[in-house]
Amino acid sequence: MFPEYRDLITSLKTNDHHFTRLFDKHNELDQKIKNMEEGIEMATHVEIETLKREKLQLKDEVYAVLKKASAA
Repeated sequence: MFPEYRDLITSLKTNDHHFTRLFDKHNELDQKIKNMEEGIEMATHVEIETLKREKLQLKDEVYAVLKKASAA
């Protein structure tokens, strides 16, 4: 996610606990969705779509933090 910000992500994960929580939660949801889609975890289509929306919201928040930090 956001390879152009790789160095900034590394820095923020070390220094910004809020960013780290957002980033980790996004990755957790990504793995959970993959598991559901592959049938490793049971879920309805609606549950998967709900998690995808939550993941997208987190991605937007991560991007907003990155944009703000890169402008500073």
